[in-house]
Amino acid sequence: MLSPGAKGWINKYFDLVDNGEVKLHIDRPEGLRKLHFMHLTLGHSGIVFGYPMDLIFGNELDDSKWTNEEKFKLLLFEAHLFVYLQIHKDEEFNREGFIEALVGFYESHNSSAIRKIFKVFKKESPDAMLESVLIKRIDIKLNLLDNKWWVNSLSNAFAYLDVILFDDFVHKSKEEALKNYDVYAENALVAITLSAYSDGLIEDKEKDLFNLFLASAHLEDEDREKAKERFRNGAELDDFSYFVKGHWLLKRFLLDLAVLTIFSTQETLEEEIEFLEMLCAHLEIEESELEESLRIVENFMLKSKDNVTFLSEASKYDRVYASLTKRWTKVISRNKDNLAKEMRESKELVKLIKKSRNEDLSKEEKAAVKTQFKDLAKSIPALAIFMLPGGAILLPLILKIIPDMIPSAFKENEIDD
Repeated sequence: MLSPGAKGWINKYFDLVDNGEVKLHIDRPEGLRKLHFMHLTLGHSGIVFGYPMDLIFGNELDDSKWTNEEKFKLLLFEAHLFVYLQIHKDEEFNREGFIEALVGFYESHNSSAIRKIFKVFKKESPDAMLESVLIKRIDIKLNLLDNKWWVNSLSNAFAYLDVILFDDFVHKSKEEALKNYDVYAENALVAITLSAYSDGLIEDKEKDLFNLFLASAHLEDEDREKAKERFRNGAELDDFSYFVKGHWLLKRFLLDLAVLTIFSTQETLEEEIEFLEMLCAHLEIEESELEESLRIVENFMLKSKDNVTFLSEASKYDRVYASLTKRWTKVISRNKDNLAKEMRESKELVKLIKKSRNEDLSKEEKAAVKTQFKDLAKSIPALAIFMLPGGAILLPLILKIIPDMIPSAFKENEIDD
């Protein structure tokens, strides 16, 4: 049994890989770019938001006795492993090569806390050194946020930056990749600031979210004060670094943070959606990718509702759910004619949707609905969420909306029992 809280867990992890209990299998859909696939997979794991929703390879492991921090530590490790496997997808996996690359990455990191680990534990094995580093990377001091909503459920919100930088590190020189950590973090804080101001009103939850990421950034005092001043006074789109538009993973991370900031208030306004569209235009992100980020954040909020403080309160969760229902009603409304047309060909899907109005579907029935929604997604891009990892999380919401949006489809497809 793997215990990420005890020493030697990395060696144990690879022992489970050797025994077939953990499968390092990556099934990238044909035609999907590496970076795009990385973003979708990592987004649905939760690491993008500093919260472990799903492991990437070890989902069959028994994590019932793990702490949130232990699961997040393993998720960060798996995210690095996922990146490495993507880069070396045509080669046989080399454990020593991966550990050497990851240790080299962190050994060259500009964090003083990490450099201290390599000095103190220089006689330790690479595995032991890496275990100490990962503990440090998920840690964050949040005493300034005591008793504040959902941030207390999160770890280092910028752990995902390590994953982006590790991808850069393997492709570029050490100096070029690692010197950018502070700059990447500052750009992320700009995205949060812009989003918080998008409706003209800074709410407490937006302040808390900014403070969480500021604490995670570990910036030098001067840069930290500069970020705080910008949050007090507001930011401009031109505050983003010039190179952001050309860094696909980074600018998608900034968009995800912007969406998360806006959704954190539990109610999304029209002007906030307009801001997100403007942000995409500035960063040269396609409109379809905005829909993707909206779905990833929606998945995160719905799937983590039982473990994240502000969503565990029924009244607040109802507000989030109502806001998402309103948005998806619009999405489906725009596509209702195509949806009705496609559903005429699927009597089984209609039958299951009708059944879902009165009772919960079984696991097998939900799987059948998801499979048929995947077929619909080929002609209705709005439903492409069901092609993504974890996409079925929105299934109950979609099943609730469809009957009221396209009643004609049900009339024409009346099924005799």
